[in-house]
Amino acid sequence: MQLTNRFLTGLSNGAILIGIALGIGGIVRGGSLFIAVGTAGIALRARHSRKFDFYFPLVIAITLFALALALPRGR
Repeated sequence: MQLTNRFLTGLSNGAILIGIALGIGGIVRGGSLFIAVGTAGIALRARHSRKFDFYFPLVIAITLFALALALPRGR
């Protein structure tokens, strides 16, 4: 199945909204992971445009994903 821009946009925006809601609810690690996935989806949507518009958000998403995995569990 090929990802269309409209489907990818909706999926990315949904992941970002879930991430924000989880972050507000106190689940910071999960929220960060959802925001990273949503940002990567938005970067993939721009894959046919200029290189900077594709790579910069993708690098931010990968960095956020790695940071979310490195967060300590706060209890």
